[in-house]
Amino acid sequence: MKKAVLAALLSPLMFNPALATEHNGGCGFEEASEGSLFATCTQNEEKKEVILTGILSFDDLRQQPGYDDNFAAYVPDANAVAQLKQITTPTEIVVIVGTWCPDCHRETPRLAKILNEVNNPAFTITYIGIDRTRTDPEGLSSSYDFQRIPSILVHQEQKEIGRIVESPETTLEQDLLRILQAQ
Repeated sequence: MKKAVLAALLSPLMFNPALATEHNGGCGFEEASEGSLFATCTQNEEKKEVILTGILSFDDLRQQPGYDDNFAAYVPDANAVAQLKQITTPTEIVVIVGTWCPDCHRETPRLAKILNEVNNPAFTITYIGIDRTRTDPEGLSSSYDFQRIPSILVHQEQKEIGRIVESPETTLEQDLLRILQAQ
């Protein structure tokens, strides 16, 4: 009975994916009554897409539509970049990303551009690609609590000290600097 009610409620979304994001934009996940997860990103049913999962490299991400253009177009704040260059504490940044997610296509190239300009060996970055069910084959993403993507998790001394979720409050470089200066 519950499945029939759920199917009746979700069927308009299956036939018109635009309705799925009307009230909840971005790339997040909502818990369904049966415990399954539904991605809330707009998707084009006619578009053939390849979803990359697991550990992703910079080159993997560069293959995504618009990545190189977004990387080239972004101009990080020079003052924030200069301050990030001065960080000496080893800092690990883990980015939970969906190659199917428009927000990830916007923010991930920007973050890569910032870290490229910072060029600080104190920073390491790991990209974990997930599918629309919030999983990856190796189960790497299950180690992190996240509801929206991209989730940019900042760690020092093996402890999360802050995160940027979906989009920055100010800019990625300023938000990253704020997290690191709070320590």
